[in-house]
Amino acid sequence: MGARHMKDVQLPLRDRRQAGRVLAERLEHLRGDPNLLVLGVPRGGVAVAFEVALALQAPLDIFVVRKLGYPGHEEYALGAIASGGVRVMNPAVDVPVSPEDLAAVVAREQDELVRRELLYRGSRPAIAIQGRTVVLVDDGLATGSTMRAAVLAVRQQKPHRLVVGVPVGAEDTCAMLRRDADEVICAAMPSPFRAVGLWYQEFPQASDEEVHQLLDESRRLRALSIH
Repeated sequence: MGARHMKDVQLPLRDRRQAGRVLAERLEHLRGDPNLLVLGVPRGGVAVAFEVALALQAPLDIFVVRKLGYPGHEEYALGAIASGGVRVMNPAVDVPVSPEDLAAVVAREQDELVRRELLYRGSRPAIAIQGRTVVLVDDGLATGSTMRAAVLAVRQQKPHRLVVGVPVGAEDTCAMLRRDADEVICAAMPSPFRAVGLWYQEFPQASDEEVHQLLDESRRLRALSIH
């Protein structure tokens, strides 16, 4: 591991922005890649991704993932859908769901996914993923089901390289994701992990408005730095 010279991450992290700066140090080896693209998983991952994109001088976009909850027991994820019309089903779930019920869940989450993309991006198209080095960023990894869906969905859009980056994650979850991503950077892996929010001093619910503002701000700063 090339990260041994780095100082250990001080926990708890202050907030998502500071967490993003900590994570960016661990991703420094990617800076200078002309095809680099940072994707934040809304909502909480976008503030972290904003700082990563800023530090690595890369464009920032969002990658929306919606879990498909079992009807009546939404905490059980049947799978997920993601930006770009991708659907990933969870093979571990063997509860029977009728095709009609599944179709209803997919339709509802698809509507929400489209709504959020429009809300966050406005009329701007998504930045193309194909052939790029993509860093998928969230504010933490507990079970990793959402991030795994995002990884599999990004894979289908043929990136050159796919890196997962989080400030804090459960060790077994980070290990599991290494099967699907080219590289996984979990800046800190405290144990027992329990919940992402425990490792932040400030962990407010991120708003749609904040996501929209961060995307706009990132574009503005990038335009200034390029010219």
